[in-house]
Amino acid sequence: MDAATRMQIMGEIESALAGGAVVVTATVTSGGEASIAAPGEKMLVRRDGSTLGTLGDVALDDAVHTIAAAVFTDFPRMMLQTLYFGRDGHAVTRRSQAQAGDAEVMVQLFEAPSKLVIFGGGHVGLAVATLGHFVGFDITVVDDREEFANRERFPMAEAIYSGETEEAFAAIPMDQQTYIVLVSRGHKQDEDALRAVVGRGAVYVGMIGSRRRTATVLQHLAEEGLDPAALDAVSTPIGLNIEAETPEEIAVSILAEIVMLRRGGDGTRMRDQRAPIQWPAR
Repeated sequence: MDAATRMQIMGEIESALAGGAVVVTATVTSGGEASIAAPGEKMLVRRDGSTLGTLGDVALDDAVHTIAAAVFTDFPRMMLQTLYFGRDGHAVTRRSQAQAGDAEVMVQLFEAPSKLVIFGGGHVGLAVATLGHFVGFDITVVDDREEFANRERFPMAEAIYSGETEEAFAAIPMDQQTYIVLVSRGHKQDEDALRAVVGRGAVYVGMIGSRRRTATVLQHLAEEGLDPAALDAVSTPIGLNIEAETPEEIAVSILAEIVMLRRGGDGTRMRDQRAPIQWPAR
């Protein structure tokens, strides 16, 4: 690959990480003497299907392009995967399944950090923002009370909105990287916020509250004519059931659910996957 193409690929990666168009790269990381591609060859795939660079083999380029194109819409997100491609375009995911001469290709998604939009600047909202920032989300805070939505209280936030709820949410772009958490002081405020965000394209919308309270809110919005499928997709009551009580524990419950959905987990205990102990015979 020539230096100019490599620099252009790096520029588009940097742009994606800064909030620009999402891109996927494929890089040949290993290959023997009989391999169809040489280590270091790189190709970039854009969301519109256009490409930059080549892996050095037309069939390999086509096979990788098909897989890379699917990464844009896959959920949970597959940020990084290693695949092994043969001359016939077949791909396997394990080295043990690869054949001699297969090219080892690393496929990687580059995009800006996911955005966590928190409605409610109270104790729970602050705990969710703190933990969300710690695990790598860009934080946006919305509250109609300026004393609860300010830089002093939320120094980790990328953006802070105070004032009218609907106006604030109208100013926030939402996409498949946007996670919305509604943890305000009352069901009326949460209902207003949910009305403003449901069906807007966020990948996750969660609302705190008891089953009775959240059912009332959803029923009101259903009677207003909001999209039933979008309402049904709302995670409410929010979080995983860990019997959380304190704001910090509730934040753990909420972020655990979000990370689980984002990464494709199932919420089970890791110890349940442990192999049984082989006790020595006595």
